Amino acid sequence: MTRPDARTVAVVTAIAALSLLVTLIVWRRQDLVGVVLALLCVLLTIVAGVSVAAARQRDDETAAETPPTAVPSLPEPLGIDADTLDALDSRDALRAVRDRRRGLDDG
Repeated sequence: MTRPDARTVAVVTAIAALSLLVTLIVWRRQDLVGVVLALLCVLLTIVAGVSVAAARQRDDETAAETPPTAVPSLPEPLGIDADTLDALDSRDALRAVRDRRRGLDDG
């Protein structure tokens, strides 16, 4: 028998936990059966969470194995660098820089 995929385990346990939760809400039992159902619901939720984490980790590992594609560099704005942005505190100064950039783009 083959081992189930992490996504399959996550979906099945999430559905089972949800059905147990609905059963707990509908029955409103406050005895040993209710406690057992609540503990099973918590256990199934934990298993679903761990399965989701395992699926994400597997996706990250397969993404790391593929060669990275060339990321195009973003064009830098004209006349504005990180130091300039740090120095600008007021809205008036930001507006002046924006107006200056628009003037450079137009002409």
